[in-house]
Amino acid sequence: MSAVNVPTTEPVASHKVTINNPADITVIIGYFLVVIGVGVWSMSRTNRGTVGGYFLAGRTMVWWPVGASLFASNIGSGHFVGLAGTGAASGIAVGGFEWNVITMPQYLKKRFGGSRISLYLSIISLFLYIFTKISVDMFSGAVFIQQALGWNIYVAVIALLCITALYTVTGGLAALMYTDTVQTFVIIAGAFVLMAFSFYEVGGYSALLQKYSTAIPFLRESQEPLRYNISEQCFTPRPDAFNLFRDPVSGDLPWPGVLLGIAINGGWYWCTDQVIVQRCLAAKNLSHVKAGCIMCGYLKLFPMFLMVFPGMISRVLYPDEVGCVVPEVCKEVCGTEVGCSNIAYPKLVVSVMPNGLRGLMLAVMLAALMSSLASIFNSSSTLFTMDIWTRLRPQARDRELMIVGRVWILCIVAISICWIPVVQAAQSGQLFDYIQSVTSYLAPPIAVVFLLAVFVKRVTEPGAFWGLMGGLAMGLARMGAEFAYGTGSCVFPSPCPAVICGVHYLYFSIVQFFCTGLLVLFVSYNTPPIADKHLYRMVFSLRFSKEERLDLDRVEEEAARQARREAEQKTRAKAEEEMVENPSQTQSGLCRLLGWVCGMGGDQAPEPTEEEVAEASKQMPDIKEDPVWQHVVDANALVMMAVAIFFWGYYA
Repeated sequence: MSAVNVPTTEPVASHKVTINNPADITVIIGYFLVVIGVGVWSMSRTNRGTVGGYFLAGRTMVWWPVGASLFASNIGSGHFVGLAGTGAASGIAVGGFEWNVITMPQYLKKRFGGSRISLYLSIISLFLYIFTKISVDMFSGAVFIQQALGWNIYVAVIALLCITALYTVTGGLAALMYTDTVQTFVIIAGAFVLMAFSFYEVGGYSALLQKYSTAIPFLRESQEPLRYNISEQCFTPRPDAFNLFRDPVSGDLPWPGVLLGIAINGGWYWCTDQVIVQRCLAAKNLSHVKAGCIMCGYLKLFPMFLMVFPGMISRVLYPDEVGCVVPEVCKEVCGTEVGCSNIAYPKLVVSVMPNGLRGLMLAVMLAALMSSLASIFNSSSTLFTMDIWTRLRPQARDRELMIVGRVWILCIVAISICWIPVVQAAQSGQLFDYIQSVTSYLAPPIAVVFLLAVFVKRVTEPGAFWGLMGGLAMGLARMGAEFAYGTGSCVFPSPCPAVICGVHYLYFSIVQFFCTGLLVLFVSYNTPPIADKHLYRMVFSLRFSKEERLDLDRVEEEAARQARREAEQKTRAKAEEEMVENPSQTQSGLCRLLGWVCGMGGDQAPEPTEEEVAEASKQMPDIKEDPVWQHVVDANALVMMAVAIFFWGYYA
């Protein structure tokens, strides 16, 4: 059904309020000084010259920086732009994604043996980091900077990347987690302020309920009737905009997919993704891990109110821009023809916030962008260094691994900069849907393999590997078709056949999850089982075992330790020769300064002997908890889940 003809000469109000006053600039500069100060302070808190100190913060973190870092790592600028944008376009259902609540490849290597599974997982994780997390954060940061500042996008993003890389390279995980703690409070405080201003502008929650359904753009008639037509459903807000559970067939987020598909994708992200797990591994004991996760769970109750509802308010206040539907108008407003819902949050910031507070909100967006990027940089560095570089150079010692990890971060920064034009060219109408759809095609096989690896002792290495390959083939077939045909839009539907692209990505995630699981079990039960002596404390049923475990990767680990000992002897012999030839030679001041900044001053600890390794392996980690704190943590977990269930029920 076509819209009623309306005049098409009415200009679209698109004035931009740039952040260029002293109050805003002072707030932004103050924010950067605080973050840099916290980063420098945290550099002295841990030993950054060892693998455990740099990549796992010495395993000394307590619960509150763990929880804050989990939240800040998850809530990037992509959430502010993507959640608010999808909320503006289709309502609150996207908020359901927020209410589900040394490396992971090394675990699979010890669980199954061999190297192909851990290598695949490292590579696919790096792929997901670059093509979803980094690209999405870069794009969302670009959207905000363009709306708020009018700066050259390359200059702004390169500056942000360089600052982020600086404290990531020098400080390691400890610096990230302490700066994340500061930035979490900045993110929440700023978002609450904007939410208050937004609800005031729209007239309160009841006014939002009434006005959202009538937030229709003034210009909605096709300017080229021979090329395209605009149906009423393209510019009219959904009637189920305030429902989390939507029609299982026609809904944009069908309720069976929301219940099961989000649980699968959430299981992959929160339980197996290196960015998240690395922060949990940095905690000092199990109680602090659980308490940090529960703190993050409480914080994750906020995005619906801090991001989704403000996005919907933005559509009510600025329907001609946020809700634009005519491709030519959208191109003029935000630079893309498929829609401008992604500018919903930045538009609110530059329009409703007073001087000074606009600077605060830019600081919030910068905090979200930098926290998320820094987490990705550090975790990708860990994966590349510990799972790929050690395969190429098993003799590499701590100092070399530290250098390689830092250089890899610089490589990721370079890739990110090169990716800017690709992201600009491929910007989509609803950013958060892009994130979730790509995740739904690649993550379910990883989730099911980890789930079965932990809870089903009978799963074998061939079963896990061929399950991953089968799931990957399914995901690439669907993702390849969508990229080949394009995702389309309401005005220009995709020509992709319904038999391929007609299945909602959350439904596809469910089917892929169970198909992969069946393939894993089928192959596993037709191959020889793994003996219990290799599985002590690696599977759930044997988690309290006190028996000595015979690791499946022990031969490879012993060979690597021997190679490192030989490299240590060669290095020591070379140093002694140089000392004889130049007894008065000392390091220059610049070298000593760089060593201190990167936490690499002093001599490396000697490589342990096989006897020392065997003795250390007998000192098993204790997963028992203090009964009092265990009950406190468990009670808070129940309260958090009860609150989440209440919100689900209220908005269902």
